Amino acid sequence: MFRTSLLVAALAVVVTAPEGAAQGGRGGGGRGGAAAGPPPPPTNAQALPVDRANAPYVRATPPTNAGIQRIWEEGMQRSQVMKLAQQFLDSVGPRLTGSTDADRAQAYLLSKYSEWGIPARIENYGTWTGWQNGAAFAALTFPRRRNLEVNPMGWTPGTEGQWREGDVVMIPENVTTPEAFAAWVPSARGKFVMLSAPQLSCRQAGQWNEFGTVASRERLRAEQSALSASFNQRLLAAGGARGIQQRLKDAGVAGALTFQFSAYPGINKVFGSPAQQVPTIDVSCEDYGLLYRLAENKQSPKMRLYVDAQKFDERPIGNVIAEIKGTTKPNEYVILSAHFDSFTGGSGATDNGTGTLTMFEAMRILKAAYPNPKRTILIGHWNSEEQGLNGSKAFAEDHPEIVKGIHALFNQDNGTGRIVSISPGPFAKVGSILSGYLSELPSEATQWVRLGGTSPFGGVGSTDHTTFVCYKAPGIGTGALSWDYSNTTWHTQRDTYDKLVPEDLRNNAVLIAMLAYMASEDPTFMPRDLVPQETWPNCPLATRRASESAR
Repeated sequence: MFRTSLLVAALAVVVTAPEGAAQGGRGGGGRGGAAAGPPPPPTNAQALPVDRANAPYVRATPPTNAGIQRIWEEGMQRSQVMKLAQQFLDSVGPRLTGSTDADRAQAYLLSKYSEWGIPARIENYGTWTGWQNGAAFAALTFPRRRNLEVNPMGWTPGTEGQWREGDVVMIPENVTTPEAFAAWVPSARGKFVMLSAPQLSCRQAGQWNEFGTVASRERLRAEQSALSASFNQRLLAAGGARGIQQRLKDAGVAGALTFQFSAYPGINKVFGSPAQQVPTIDVSCEDYGLLYRLAENKQSPKMRLYVDAQKFDERPIGNVIAEIKGTTKPNEYVILSAHFDSFTGGSGATDNGTGTLTMFEAMRILKAAYPNPKRTILIGHWNSEEQGLNGSKAFAEDHPEIVKGIHALFNQDNGTGRIVSISPGPFAKVGSILSGYLSELPSEATQWVRLGGTSPFGGVGSTDHTTFVCYKAPGIGTGALSWDYSNTTWHTQRDTYDKLVPEDLRNNAVLIAMLAYMASEDPTFMPRDLVPQETWPNCPLATRRASESAR
């Protein structure tokens, strides 16, 4: 949070700066009075239009298909996607599996589908640890006083309406066996225990590479490697990240502190586990390093903590399923696929709010512009993807008749940017069919899309379409521009609404709606011929209870 004085100063700079300076020199009035040219194109090659010589599906003329024209007009001229995004990400927020936030998200989806006249339901498939999200507040109280930047980890217990205050300690360096940990842990009673190795420098690697000497970079690498290995050994002696929690609870510790750097100052990965038994918080890189140095140098750091969260017993969880029934082939399916669950650090905006919103808006467009599809168009808002694709796995297990009838499934799950790649996966004849679909669409959407080739199926992976591919149903992944997804937003506390790119999100929703239309209208059922491969992987079953999860 900005202090008031800094905010006033920043505003003063903007207000008093020359117009050209305030606008980065665009539109004239900049330094020297010379008019600036247009902004340069993006520097990432994937963000540029495809080479049309290698993309015959990109039209040179406007589309003539009346259905495509209706969908394009509805999606581009009457888009609701950013309004939906603001409601879903700002008002509902993150959607941890089993949480009351996830309940609110599902209620929101159902209410909008009801408003649009699309039948929708929750299909429960199991139970998960219940949790009510809440704010976390922390402060260093000795040897000086200052706020600490913290976030509650998913499924953490709260502090039961009380502030907790105590010393900050680390597991000693010589605690490298279970026996040594058992002897030490009683001394941690009433204290906060640091579980993770600190980051010795919270600068981004690019700055070290730009300015650091070879000697300083090598020194940092060696020291960080040794420190991380030492902390890992101590954690293993304590039973690992899951096992230590019960031991800390039994010892009566005040709480646990953890940290995972995400390459840039101010950005952390924030996860969590139902195995947490004591209040467990993520601490910013800089503040975690401060606590570490104070403890390491025996300067007796103390802190206080309040976590307004509640952990419950396991409770029912499920997927939101909505469908527009097919008129002539109701038992054949075009499926729009995206998981709606998230972790708790930010708002789950790009993982996977954007995928959810892409498919959600696509359904709205289809209902408005194509209300009587030939095949049933079904959307799956999968739960518990983050714990191992459990929602989509459960759906596939529970509905073999739907899996058998899948004509095409389109999945989106990797960030906010424009969809720039589509792959047929292991299905030998699907690539040419997708090329035919794309050739009917406006070039404004298809000019960004690289249509990939076939490849053998390596097994159920990190996103939901692979669940269905495992059952040899044509699940099609759609890859988006990353916008540095892995470091900036994926599972971080900075994964928030402001990271969305409205033009790209609108593009994606319309593209998916048009592909769904083409798939529904296709007179021939999608062939399932596979590229040759020696063996086919097993299809793992859903984990339907948190108590059965290893995460």
